[in-house]
Amino acid sequence: MGPVGDWIARGLLAFLGLTVAYPIVAMLRRFGSEPINVSVGSVLDLVGFTVVQAVLSTVLTVLMALPLCWVIATYRFRFRAAVMGAVLVPFVLPTVVVAVSVRNLLSQFGLVVDGIDGSLVAILLAHVIFNVSVVVRLVGGYWAALDPRLDEAAAALGAGPIRRFRRITLPLLRSALLAAAAIVFLFTFTSFGVIVILGGLGRATVETEIYRYAITRNDFGSAAALAVVQAIAVAGMAVMNQRLQRRLRAASATATRQMQPVGWRQRARVSVISGATVAFLLAPFLALLVRSLTVQGSLGLDHFTALTDRPNILPVSPLRSLANSVLFASLAGGLAALVGTLAALVAASRSRLSRLVETAVLIPLGISAVTLGFGYLVGFTFFELRRSPILVVVAHAIIGIPFVVGAVLPAVRALDRSVLEVGSVLGANSVAVTRRVLLPLLRPAIASGAGFAAAVSLGEFGASGFLARGRSSYTAPQAIFGLIGQPGASLQGQAAALCVVLGCVIVALVVSIDRLRGTSGGGWL
Repeated sequence: MGPVGDWIARGLLAFLGLTVAYPIVAMLRRFGSEPINVSVGSVLDLVGFTVVQAVLSTVLTVLMALPLCWVIATYRFRFRAAVMGAVLVPFVLPTVVVAVSVRNLLSQFGLVVDGIDGSLVAILLAHVIFNVSVVVRLVGGYWAALDPRLDEAAAALGAGPIRRFRRITLPLLRSALLAAAAIVFLFTFTSFGVIVILGGLGRATVETEIYRYAITRNDFGSAAALAVVQAIAVAGMAVMNQRLQRRLRAASATATRQMQPVGWRQRARVSVISGATVAFLLAPFLALLVRSLTVQGSLGLDHFTALTDRPNILPVSPLRSLANSVLFASLAGGLAALVGTLAALVAASRSRLSRLVETAVLIPLGISAVTLGFGYLVGFTFFELRRSPILVVVAHAIIGIPFVVGAVLPAVRALDRSVLEVGSVLGANSVAVTRRVLLPLLRPAIASGAGFAAAVSLGEFGASGFLARGRSSYTAPQAIFGLIGQPGASLQGQAAALCVVLGCVIVALVVSIDRLRGTSGGGWL
């Protein structure tokens, strides 16, 4: 890209310095200048529970996903794409919706709401439901690519299925299992919506305590201390995750082992495992849909029509909060697409700043949304900017930029350079070649990345909890959290209805992106 590319790279670095580095520096200043009212013992307890619940969630998720991984890797069956799509649904939904769905499902089994709050079982259940698709997509896809001849040779020598899995398949799957487990651990370690809704005051993690110290107790010094601990831990996990992902790509195989199920036994295994897994994952959302349609013991749409009314506990109506979320998602997706596309073009060039830009745009992957939101809260105090909806859009865009880069950069590197050179030979300048040739070729990848950034923005709750305070910035996840925190069947029904509407919007968006990308079960991982 030449000198123009260097100027674009400098602009991107300046933008990321202002929106990522500056808030972190402001947070560190609070850490060094204000009193800290949290003891070392309390921090160790928080870290201990955070790690324990993340480890348990990771182990249970892997165990829950492995049977379906085997089915996906071994068999081609009629409803395979539908099963993969159903497994993906909980992952693309906001964590707030997942948590409310689990909360509602457990209450349907006779557990009162007060008994659910603070339940480790509820937290683990929500985390498993949310993360199963991560393991299925990574491990199932890798498993399907293993060379089947090793397993067949062991079977011919008399080894049983369990022994073959333990001695042959499991060692071959180690890279994929570690990579999937690392992602799940990172997600559950930084889980906010699930913990704050299902954990209550008795099951706090580092992430939720940053929020409570900053917003509830106005103790920025203690919140900053916890945020520093969180940032160091998450950055370390992000680096390890990147290494495991590179190792997985380096060890990827090319064979295929899928076959049609033959006989009633194989068909029964496929049906039972697929059906049971899908039922387990979707049961909370079906129960939530029933709850949203249940009005005083009968079916009705009253809770949906009540979304236009503003309860006294909310600054806006639930429907207005959804409109805010859609607006923020559109703006954040557009900003993420612009910055992410420029970053991908710079990273793919041979500019002297390309490597630095590629590293800088991935930094948000090592910062939790709560830490980023807290940094914005304490950093952008001038002109009351922290009360402006602009910061909500910027924070959401920063979270989405790595996904845009992840979609666009491979497409840029896969382009046939001769196509671009033809335009230059015919006399077109670099701007015309970019506008008429390059961008049209990259449009599907850009739209895919922008769409996923918008989907993330729609369900984002961590950063918004710090920044979205007034009528113009109150989002749908915040409205859901506000509604479920109050007693009364009417408010709980409105929360369920808003969850259903928000979930449908996000699922429709993701399905549209998947069709645009030309995949039936594509992956975001």
